[in-house]
Amino acid sequence: MSSHLAGALVVFAVLQIGVVARLGGSLLMHLGIFFAIGGFAMAARGLEARWVAFAASAQPRDTLNRLFREDRAILWIASIGAPFLWVPVAMICRTLFG
Repeated sequence: MSSHLAGALVVFAVLQIGVVARLGGSLLMHLGIFFAIGGFAMAARGLEARWVAFAASAQPRDTLNRLFREDRAILWIASIGAPFLWVPVAMICRTLFG
């Protein structure tokens, strides 16, 4: 899971920066990137701790495989999809502040 978390964090950060840059983001949006990446990193630490606990448990192998596939899918969907949440934020900011 560690390799997936590291890769997902890099993809998340690059997409965050790319989407905000493409939208012509304000200083506030650039500051938001900082907090979004920090939040993602903290969530990744929690997921890593979960898998460390799973490794020490006596869970059946097929259960662990299923949980791994589920967690991996959620991780990658979130890391690729979440940066695009800046699009509605930018639209709202442009509507409110011109």
